[in-house]
Amino acid sequence: MTTTTVSKISDHVGQDVELKGWCYNFRSSGKIFFLQFRDGTGRVQVVYSKGDLSEEQWEALQSIRLESSVILSGLVKEDSRAPSGFELEGRGITVVQVAEEGYPIGKKDHGPDFLLDNRHLWLRSERQWAVQRVRDQIIRSTYDWFQENGFVKFDTPVLTPTSCEGTTELFEMDYFSGEGDETKAYLAQSGQLYLEAGIMSLGRAFDFGPVFRAEKSKTRRHLTEFWMMDAEGAYVEHKENMEIQEALICRIVKDVMEKRAHELKVLERDVEALAKVQAPFPRLTHAEAVAKLRELGSDIGDKDDLGADDETILTKQYDKPIFIEKYPAEVKAFYMKRDPENEGLALNNDLLAPEGYGEIIGGSQREDDYETLMKRIAEHDLDPEPFQWYVDLRRYGSVPHSGFGYGLERIVAWVCGLHHVRETIPFPRLINRISP
Repeated sequence: MTTTTVSKISDHVGQDVELKGWCYNFRSSGKIFFLQFRDGTGRVQVVYSKGDLSEEQWEALQSIRLESSVILSGLVKEDSRAPSGFELEGRGITVVQVAEEGYPIGKKDHGPDFLLDNRHLWLRSERQWAVQRVRDQIIRSTYDWFQENGFVKFDTPVLTPTSCEGTTELFEMDYFSGEGDETKAYLAQSGQLYLEAGIMSLGRAFDFGPVFRAEKSKTRRHLTEFWMMDAEGAYVEHKENMEIQEALICRIVKDVMEKRAHELKVLERDVEALAKVQAPFPRLTHAEAVAKLRELGSDIGDKDDLGADDETILTKQYDKPIFIEKYPAEVKAFYMKRDPENEGLALNNDLLAPEGYGEIIGGSQREDDYETLMKRIAEHDLDPEPFQWYVDLRRYGSVPHSGFGYGLERIVAWVCGLHHVRETIPFPRLINRISP
């Protein structure tokens, strides 16, 4: 008998197979027992008839409780009525472990706090299973696209001596010995600055890992710990930087639609909305976005960054992601290069997802001139000492270069159609949650 998985039973129609997994539901009707089975790759119903089993095996079936672990065997049959298109005619069963009575998560509605307290079990639900599989595909597609387009994976440190942008609150670490500020370390907000060193060796590079923000934010778009992808390219300027972002997002959405269609169906995601994610994406300058937002009722100022409400209002006007570029330089980070046509503007962009989801990518061309970068550091009232290694990159073979970063959880939320990013990561860390 072949041991296989639910995802591959279509290859074994008319054959007896063995599956290993869990019972997530069941019901009995006299001499017929309906077992709902999952194994991590999918779900299928197994129908047992008392007459086909030994008395011992029938009693084993009666002992099952929700989430009991089992190894079962059965004949694979096509069934158009089944969600998976298949059903098993049960032949045998071994109960690996009978779960305890009173599985906490039932069919009734539970509040978000209860579900987050039981996140370790909530992950087993079909909806959360689907979210994590879409997340996995987004990561895989990101790696595939970068590899195909000449980017090298480059690992940047999680412990850093300074902030990337010098503004957002940091998690400070007291581990390192010594006296004075030079011994302080912080959990990284981004790997960008180190990635810029990497491209002077590799040409194009990206990193992907956990980052941390200590800001006291409770919005549906923020986590304290999340996963971020940063990419940088030597000899890449502002326009090409946006084209790279555009191509990557199109690839991600295309792959999810093709390879995770079942998961999107489980999530009841409107795939017609995702199908509209095609290049080119609309491009608005910050000034044009401000003007449009005012027409839509926002009181945003000429030099204001776009807030979450502004992003929501704006993105509901479009059926595909939109670029907002060339923000007022004074409200952006010190490392962003200025627009040669208007020194008051930065050569930067945000990419906003449609349907009200807002910012998923932030990017810019980086300042590549040594004297100018030192000037910007002074203008932002930053201590130049921790950045000496960074400005060295402008002293030895500096080139025009650009980069961007995306927040994985925000992309997962948008692609899956989720309201809050807390469902997009296996164990969310929020300002009021560190458990489980």
